[in-house]
Amino acid sequence: MNFERLLQERLDSLREEGRYRVFADLKRRRGSFPVADHFAADGAREVTVWCSNDYLGMGQHPTVLAAMHEAIDAAGAGSGGTRNISGTTHYHVELESELADLHGKDGALLFTSAYIANDATLSTLLKLVPGTVVFSDERNHASMIEGIRHGRCEKHIFRHNDVDDLETKLKQFPKGTPKIIVFESVYSMDGHIAPIAAICDLAEKYGALTYLDEVHAVGLYGPRGGGIAEREGVMDRVDIINGTLAKGFGVMGGYIAGSRNLCDAIRSFASGFIFTTSLAPAIAAGALASIRHLKTSALERDRHQERVQTLKRLLRAKRLPVMDNPSHIVPVMVGCPVHCKAVTDALLHQYGIYVQPINYPTVSKGTERMRLTPTPAHSDEQMAYLIHALAQLWASCPVSNGTYVRLAAE
Repeated sequence: MNFERLLQERLDSLREEGRYRVFADLKRRRGSFPVADHFAADGAREVTVWCSNDYLGMGQHPTVLAAMHEAIDAAGAGSGGTRNISGTTHYHVELESELADLHGKDGALLFTSAYIANDATLSTLLKLVPGTVVFSDERNHASMIEGIRHGRCEKHIFRHNDVDDLETKLKQFPKGTPKIIVFESVYSMDGHIAPIAAICDLAEKYGALTYLDEVHAVGLYGPRGGGIAEREGVMDRVDIINGTLAKGFGVMGGYIAGSRNLCDAIRSFASGFIFTTSLAPAIAAGALASIRHLKTSALERDRHQERVQTLKRLLRAKRLPVMDNPSHIVPVMVGCPVHCKAVTDALLHQYGIYVQPINYPTVSKGTERMRLTPTPAHSDEQMAYLIHALAQLWASCPVSNGTYVRLAAE
């Protein structure tokens, strides 16, 4: 068996479809966010990043950086082991306490990423409670899908944000059947927001547990940055909350928050938690500082929302195909993987604007797009330049149904 040849064929097919992913070699500039250096074969050049998940720029915040420096000086680089074997530092203990408080829960548990948190928690919970039936939103993140699959349970997919379809599926089972409803608050590619209260109503009516992924909402919404559930006053009705430290909080890592027994059970049985080296103390310290800051400061959230609304308004004014939604996500539809890459390549090489093309399997085929993420640090001038560049690219070619037919850059 010629594995190299077979692998090459699979990669070639990706390229032919326009879905082969190329990583941008970037170095962020401390104090100049969202500006970065882009390294290519012909050297390095300055670019403005318009697709970062560091939504609030907290990865550059002086308070966060100072906390990380202090932790390195105090404790060194790595944690030294898994949480069970020397890897539970005081920073981890403080951070879990802070996260539990953020979400109004009895406990919280840290993971190396929110992906691992979803996969490990869902798969473990489903194995611990045999016979559980899962009801999963059709647009849930891959990590949740993997966790459900690894749990080897009966599952039912309900139409996106459709509470009527969810109820139709729930009522097929006796109230005593263990059930979990799995969904997100902000869906990161379309920017939709879930009807959390209505889903909680159904959960209570049919005796189901609720599992909410707030990855794209923590830090960004709510009086203290607790997410959409906090903003809507329903945080106490959600049983398990999954979040990240790598987006709104600007650092790295993931977590769950829930009852003390839930967190203890996952801590005790989840191999994805047990056998993984814990986060470095400096990372935990930085995340802790970021959470504490955003619990008391609304400045970043307010500025972020203003920047989002301004960008959406400017895109609509130029009749660019921005997808309407109530969140901070700003998707611009292209509709073809080849053309999507051509657009983003032109932005990068001709205008010094970095936006990563979003293709299948992240989104469905035929819905390829750019996903813009304005931050509090993006200036009016940077925003105007982005709109100018997009308008020039759109004017340079015929457009049909919001899809590029040809680009001058091709």
